[in-house]
Amino acid sequence: MLVIGDTQFLPGYCVLLPSQNVCSLDQLSYKQRSEYLLDMSILGEAIQKALNPRRINYSIYGNTDAFLHAHVFPRYEWEPEERKFMPVWQYPKEMWSDEQNHYSNEKHGELRANICSHLLEIVKEAYTEK
Repeated sequence: MLVIGDTQFLPGYCVLLPSQNVCSLDQLSYKQRSEYLLDMSILGEAIQKALNPRRINYSIYGNTDAFLHAHVFPRYEWEPEERKFMPVWQYPKEMWSDEQNHYSNEKHGELRANICSHLLEIVKEAYTEK
């Protein structure tokens, strides 16, 4: 399952959850791992096509929330120079909790629809490849 991040200070931030509730990647079969990691890369590709960030960062931790989930963060040229080459997690706590950055359909619905549209295109193309 794919969800858009509850904070959007980096527009397009999404979280990917597996189809079954597990604590870590190694609790999935090899086939399920392959599918999950492929899904993660397809999500990154969709974000790249939708928003044209400088790059996409992928991370799987599970330290705070002890269930498998992958964070997919677009990184942008407009980010502050001192943050641009650091992990997203080193942004100040205020960026994560500031209400102005919280997801809302009103502010971010079009962005979400754009990512979803690219996801559908990519998946459709993948299934029609020979």
